[in-house]
Amino acid sequence: MKISGVVITFNEEMNIRRCLESLGKVADELVVVDSFSTDRTKEIAQEMGATFIENKFEGHIEQKNFAMASASYDWVLSLDADEELSEKLIESIQQLKNSGESGVAYKMNRLTSYCGQWIHHCGWYPDTKIRFWNRNEGKWGGENPHDSVKVNESIKVQHLKGDILHYSFHTISQHIQQIDKFTTIAAQESFKRGKKAYFLTHLMIYPFWLFFKNYFLKLGILDGYYGFIVCINGAFYKFQKYAKLFVLSRNK
Repeated sequence: MKISGVVITFNEEMNIRRCLESLGKVADELVVVDSFSTDRTKEIAQEMGATFIENKFEGHIEQKNFAMASASYDWVLSLDADEELSEKLIESIQQLKNSGESGVAYKMNRLTSYCGQWIHHCGWYPDTKIRFWNRNEGKWGGENPHDSVKVNESIKVQHLKGDILHYSFHTISQHIQQIDKFTTIAAQESFKRGKKAYFLTHLMIYPFWLFFKNYFLKLGILDGYYGFIVCINGAFYKFQKYAKLFVLSRNK
């Protein structure tokens, strides 16, 4: 089994070295598709031996499918630039290189660090994702900016031991800025698909229910102060998305 480690980037000089070092322990090639970074991302990626390709960003799904198609090998292992493989996950993938089978895609848990604290609840863990698959048997889909790998119905999905380690936000301000950016994209995508937002259900009830579910039912309370912030911001994300969709629908 030959593996292509694939990453998309934009101004990721703070993260890309850690990500590629991790992928390099299991991948036979490293492919970075960049949307014209202005920092040292290109320099670091090339220093790490990655094939560096610049491509105009049309959306997360489109960019990741372009990166997948740019790989040399059919088996694709995809990470975001702010992620790395845990040692246990590296071991699991190394074992597959000698015994991997066709007709199977592999999912793994993702553990997120928020402002320096690992979040084990709040609906953020295990956050299982397919990230290792044969590109002839699946591709990126979903709804921007929230992409996910969609494999053919005939493909079995197996779980690998170990975690993707996700280094998300270093400050709460970074999180708020991303919420504003991503909710705009999400609202626009939903509007294009003909979806609507309803004031009572989506703007008033749903955000409160989401906070209650993540903080109490999914035990975000056990993650302390940052668990509370994560759950509040999760509810705020939903409110922002549907508020923006509501305005788009009204102005149609």
